[in-house]
Amino acid sequence: MARKVSLREFQQALVRRLSEAATSAAPSARLGIQSGGDYWLVRLEEAGEVIPVPRLTPVPLTRRWFRGLANIRGNLYSVIDYALFCGGEPTHETPDCRLLLVSDRYHMNAALLVSKMLGLRNVQGFETQPAAEGDRPWASGRFVDPEGRAWRELSMSDLVYNNDFLEAGA
Repeated sequence: MARKVSLREFQQALVRRLSEAATSAAPSARLGIQSGGDYWLVRLEEAGEVIPVPRLTPVPLTRRWFRGLANIRGNLYSVIDYALFCGGEPTHETPDCRLLLVSDRYHMNAALLVSKMLGLRNVQGFETQPAAEGDRPWASGRFVDPEGRAWRELSMSDLVYNNDFLEAGA
């Protein structure tokens, strides 16, 4: 008889395998996300889990981009509307929306609300672009894929330690 595995154990094993694959076989693999009309790449070791959007509890007297708190397996996570935080339009919740949890390595229960997950991308096939003036401090690189779409690389450490990110109070 097959051994029963909890969803949490399965997700942890999957994250571990993805991390091992990222560090050994495919150092150029990034997780692709869409936030509003922008395309972002995230290093696998900087990303935590990706989950469907649970019920969010609004928090009064916070900035517009602070969407509220989410209970994820008994832990409270701050949910940030990433498109709105970057100066775009608010993310309209659709079935494609996901929460990208910040990696445990940062010891911060935070999650980014994004429009859509786009899967793994191999940046070896992308053309590197110079940094644009006025880019966000957490945009650590720019790329163009073979289809001509512009991508920015998200430095999770630069984002989560950014003063604006840490100051959610209105």
